[in-house]
Amino acid sequence: MPQTLAAPAHSELLIKKSRFIGCVQPMADRAGAQRVVAALKAAHPGAAHVCWALLAGGQSAAVDDGEPSGTAGRPMLDVLRHQDLEGVLATVVRYYGGVKLGAGGLVRAYTDSVAQALLGASKVAIVRLTELHCRVPYALEGLLRRELEQAGASLLEVSHADAVGFAFSLAENQAAALVARLDEAGNGRVVWL
Repeated sequence: MPQTLAAPAHSELLIKKSRFIGCVQPMADRAGAQRVVAALKAAHPGAAHVCWALLAGGQSAAVDDGEPSGTAGRPMLDVLRHQDLEGVLATVVRYYGGVKLGAGGLVRAYTDSVAQALLGASKVAIVRLTELHCRVPYALEGLLRRELEQAGASLLEVSHADAVGFAFSLAENQAAALVARLDEAGNGRVVWL
């Protein structure tokens, strides 16, 4: 099950005099990620590189920011993918220490920066919700409310007219079972919209 982060988490590594400041944080889209990266560049004007990776569905990105191609952004993105994360931005600010690390050393440094930050991160499962709408006779209103509460559904709207209309949301993977249970309990009197 995909997860995201509850809050930002940080790391700091010193490798052959180069300082790597890593951060992982929840992020919904590329525009938000670019704002965070711009703020980091402004906050660290002496940094040699601000590399980043975003894993957010169709808006994913991997940016090396001047490091040799494929030595920073892509390895950072791979760490996020291996952790089954979604909606997460990883950034690493590098202060160059005067000693070249080579391609393998850079890959290890950026990978380790993100991995260390993730060790201190609190992960939360991503629960995809679905919204359902139905109409029931007044006699079934209490039954429907009890079933919704028992299933952990969130009641969004209730309307009273010639019948009682319900709009509610619940975890996508529980929807089919709840619909079947309500159809059986309502003896065919639950009308799905």
